[in-house]
Amino acid sequence: MSDGPSLSDFMRHLQAILEESEGIDDRIERESRQLQIESAIQEAIIFGNRFRELMEHGIDPLHFVKPNDREDIPKQVSKIETLNVGQPHCKGCGNHLEKDLDFCASCGEKR
Repeated sequence: MSDGPSLSDFMRHLQAILEESEGIDDRIERESRQLQIESAIQEAIIFGNRFRELMEHGIDPLHFVKPNDREDIPKQVSKIETLNVGQPHCKGCGNHLEKDLDFCASCGEKR
């Protein structure tokens, strides 16, 4: 592994910050910060447990698997394409059809 801090060191750091957060005067800000830190501690515990579980089964949790050359890698889609999934499209030009119109606003073709 590396010579840097361990997961245990990070969790002790989070615990110290959680204790320091008691000094935040504003109640809402204090509770929000404590929730953030407690969530981070829980994620660190989950990560540590999962890491150990994989290692016990002989699986390197940090090994990244590359896709086979034979597998088709899906093309990346834009945010607009993602938002339009499931939306009706014009058969003529392919643009998004408005729900309240019975024709395409781009090319005029009827639905």
